[in-house]
Amino acid sequence: MTTPNTPLLSSPYLRVQRLFPYDDVKNLSGQIDQTYIDIATKVNLRTIGIFPTNFQVATGETWYLAGGSQRQQTLRQVYPFGPITPGTTILIPTGININTLFLFTRIYGEIVTISGTNFRPIPYINPNLLSDGIGILVGNFGAPPVQNIQIIVGATSPAIGSGFVVLEWLSQF
Repeated sequence: MTTPNTPLLSSPYLRVQRLFPYDDVKNLSGQIDQTYIDIATKVNLRTIGIFPTNFQVATGETWYLAGGSQRQQTLRQVYPFGPITPGTTILIPTGININTLFLFTRIYGEIVTISGTNFRPIPYINPNLLSDGIGILVGNFGAPPVQNIQIIVGATSPAIGSGFVVLEWLSQF
């Protein structure tokens, strides 16, 4: 049975009020120490909102897979890219080694058309015209063991001016 003190049931909620003793320095010191631990713990349980383009950063997310108690954290990196012609495919090296990768938790992005007025998510599917879609894959397209992002642009898609892909993954670090 799981108790409320396990990480799986704890929440990043922080007490809004605490009574600090004013007549006992030793007790005050203990309360201040515990307050700092509580604040640091709760802040570290929140998702980190940093999206770097030239290096990997921890997301702050904690994953417990297959019902286990082993804690795993995810890493994040943003990969910007430039123009892509309709009907073509580009490869973007990730720098992620397949030997340290466990699995991707999120793969997403956005493009701006060459006109600069049309924004689309990646992946994008036009249900009325499938050849207008934009796909995204991550894998060993090229020389293993490094992963690559493959962006596939449909033949009738508008020309892409720029965009970015965000990868978040569980790593064995």
